[in-house]
Amino acid sequence: MIRAALALATSRLKGLSESPRLDAEILLAHLYGWSRAQLITRDEQPLSAERASDYEQLLTRRGTGEPVAYLIGYRDFWTSRFAVGPGVLVPRPETELLVEIALEWLIDHPQPRLLDLGTGCGAVGLSIALARPEACVDLVERSAPALAMAATNRAGLGAKNARLLAGSWFAPIGEARYDVILANPPYIDPNDPHLAAPTLRHEPLEALVAEEAGLADLRWIAGQAPRHLLPGGRLLMEHGHDQGGAVRQMLKTAGFRSPGTYRDLAGRERATGGALGD
Repeated sequence: MIRAALALATSRLKGLSESPRLDAEILLAHLYGWSRAQLITRDEQPLSAERASDYEQLLTRRGTGEPVAYLIGYRDFWTSRFAVGPGVLVPRPETELLVEIALEWLIDHPQPRLLDLGTGCGAVGLSIALARPEACVDLVERSAPALAMAATNRAGLGAKNARLLAGSWFAPIGEARYDVILANPPYIDPNDPHLAAPTLRHEPLEALVAEEAGLADLRWIAGQAPRHLLPGGRLLMEHGHDQGGAVRQMLKTAGFRSPGTYRDLAGRERATGGALGD
């Protein structure tokens, strides 16, 4: 029975996942092609031997720390579903904060230009491109697997106003300038013990870790961004919960006016941004 299978799976994943019941439901719903709501309302149905075997395989892989998004092939983010897979960082819910703030900043721009640095699977930049079809959105990514995944998502979502550029940070854009630049760069200290977590071991290290206690890429982007912003343009960068003060100082040094830090839904400092000074 589905109900019993879910209970057993939840028990197995306790201690291995921060959300064992949710993981168990998502994986089994995926096998049936159902929503979680459909799964719950049909939990008295029997579980076939074939489905039980497939479920066992997914649970075993999840037990090693493999992200749920890799197991089912997608992650829901903002208002869309994005394909993800091994070699590509799984977009986190807290990163939706970048989309929320950027859309607020762009309200008074009739035809905005936006740059998404280190786009990964394209979740941030494509979400904005879909919300503002009159915008010109450039997505930059140096990882070939991630760029290929972003291209898949752009095509699947029909974001024709988004352009993909291969390269590191500002290298592929030449002298282009933008109203808003967004970045979710690597910001974890190479010595951070959390890197030993089973889930993180499956994701690309180069998308997570930066030198200078996690601040190197943030510092580089802050220093280079002014020459790629239009007058009054803004920069917003995601960072670790304890890096807000350091990032605010970076932006001040680079000439941004009164940079501010925004908190995620858990109340942690998660992104810092500011407008370019005169």
